[in-house]
Amino acid sequence: MKIHQHWLTDISRIPSPNVDDRPNPEDISLLVIHCISLPPGEFGNHYIDQLFCNQLNPDQHPYFKDVYQLTVSAHLLIKRDGSCVQYVPFDKRAWHAGNSTFEGRERCNDFSIGIELEGAEFVEYTDQQYRQLVAVIKTLLEAYPKLSKQRIIGHSDIAPGRKNDPGASFDWQKLLGLLK
Repeated sequence: MKIHQHWLTDISRIPSPNVDDRPNPEDISLLVIHCISLPPGEFGNHYIDQLFCNQLNPDQHPYFKDVYQLTVSAHLLIKRDGSCVQYVPFDKRAWHAGNSTFEGRERCNDFSIGIELEGAEFVEYTDQQYRQLVAVIKTLLEAYPKLSKQRIIGHSDIAPGRKNDPGASFDWQKLLGLLK
């Protein structure tokens, strides 16, 4: 796995319109792990792609009526089978963290990379997802010198009380063990 012009090579790309310039493109210093499934708890469809590209049809599921107008994105999605989709180049700001704070800094989107795992807070993640996440993280650590293993956090860590993902089902010990 490699990065070329801030895109991972050899994975799917679906550019999201929900992106803008970072205040400082050199300040990529945080990795934020999220989870997402649309509708909640359902996997293996294209609804996440549609949400991140502002194409989610509110008539396809009752839950979508509450979320179809959100303008959100992430840099990367790792699906249940370990395959990846990149929506935003890493030097740009994806809209994944919302109102957030890390070590006294607000607006975490300004300096973070958002990685979504197809999943739910109450469903275990797959071995394929952990293996792919480790490969992605190692590649990012090589490419962006301000990132470190100590600066990998969950969405819940930067938006406590507002967000719970990646949830109790995410095995941080497993991730850290695989990163060694």
